[in-house]
Amino acid sequence: MGGRQTVTARCPRTRVPADLTGREVVIAPGGCTGWHYHLVPLMAVVTSGTLTRILSDGTIEVHPAGATFVEPDGHDHVHLGRNLGTEPVVLHITCELADDDPWAVPAPAPLGTTLCGCPEHTP
Repeated sequence: MGGRQTVTARCPRTRVPADLTGREVVIAPGGCTGWHYHLVPLMAVVTSGTLTRILSDGTIEVHPAGATFVEPDGHDHVHLGRNLGTEPVVLHITCELADDDPWAVPAPAPLGTTLCGCPEHTP
């Protein structure tokens, strides 16, 4: 057989991950997550309701039931999730998170964006 083999160099991790872990997140009608970011990428499936995500650059993404998306990691990916519908939004989240790491890190609203308007997040 001809061809070349490729050697992949792996960079050492700066954190010690756990196994894949999952969580169910429920956002009540009219509720939101507040502005936040993640330390690791998250994979999400919307199993009920419609999630509206507002990204730090003002982009709005709408994810109905059955939709999947990936939340990138890092403080430069601040976002919030809102439930503008009448039924609960149910998300199933999967990620590779170290045991002592938080699922989300609260963050201030990015410059040029507005506060979420939810009673629990409005000063």
